[in-house]
Amino acid sequence: MTQPFPFSAIVGQEEMKQAMILTAIDPGIGGVLVFGDRGTGKSTAVRALAALLPPIHAVASCPVNSASLDKCPEWAHLTSTEIVTRPTPVVDLPLGVTEDRVVGALDIEKALTSGEKAFEPGLLARANRGYLYIDEVNLLEDHIVDLLLDVAQSGENVVEREGLSIRHPARFVLVGSGNPEEGELRPQLLDRFGLSVEVASPKDIDTRIEVIRRRDTYETDYDVFMEKWRPADAALRDRILAAREHLKAMESSDDVLRDCAELCLALGSDGLRGELTLLKAARALAAFEGDTKVTREHVRHVAPSALRHRLRRDPLDEAGSTTRVARVVDEVLGEPA
Repeated sequence: MTQPFPFSAIVGQEEMKQAMILTAIDPGIGGVLVFGDRGTGKSTAVRALAALLPPIHAVASCPVNSASLDKCPEWAHLTSTEIVTRPTPVVDLPLGVTEDRVVGALDIEKALTSGEKAFEPGLLARANRGYLYIDEVNLLEDHIVDLLLDVAQSGENVVEREGLSIRHPARFVLVGSGNPEEGELRPQLLDRFGLSVEVASPKDIDTRIEVIRRRDTYETDYDVFMEKWRPADAALRDRILAAREHLKAMESSDDVLRDCAELCLALGSDGLRGELTLLKAARALAAFEGDTKVTREHVRHVAPSALRHRLRRDPLDEAGSTTRVARVVDEVLGEPA
């Protein structure tokens, strides 16, 4: 079976790769929004990271990938209670999808054939303990995006319709991608994504050649290519797993909390979601780097991806949100050491 393109073999796009690694360490960060040109590796990175992560243990016939029998929902009609291993789920959510397909609905076939009122799980059930990927998220209907963001934050899908009252876990990392030329997301939706990154096609010839070379080798000499890159992916997997454990003991001083608050105030970020996301991202980065506590430099490093999409739009600011965040970070935190 052909495995996805190795995460470690992706050329460039360092901010995108870092954001996805941080959400793999701490899914509570709240997902990643990736805006940029077509063909810049957005969907490749999602599938590559999911393939890099360890497989999950789940009850074979559980529709929500429960790790043990006692965690399976009561409405699930289990045909096998065997614990199996399966790859970390990656579920694609297509444009034009209906709400019933997302959250689940009454199983019409069972209702008609046996008169039984049964629940047919949706995409959120399949994505539990994995990734939900939305390409062209800026073209998705607003009510579907609202629904997804609410579930992603609560970790639970609640269905109250057609006489059904269903609840099931829906904990996943939400990754959305899109091309800003095709439309923008509403500010209140932007704010609900944890991290935001901007990707672009490489401008120098050598980088473009390396992208072509690696992709071509992956397609034409798969075994040799994977043998070369599997050790790098295995090492990255070990770092992510170690960071997850290290995260529990990570220290965050009052000075770091003050840095987060002062940055968000200086940037005019609404609410407190910016501070919380900034702190979680900085903590995950510190754990990934093997440090014992969060420092100002960790905050500085993740500030652009945690805050650029939370800024009030300034039509007179031609420099853009990324440059604006960098400028304010230097003003508040001082120049990098």
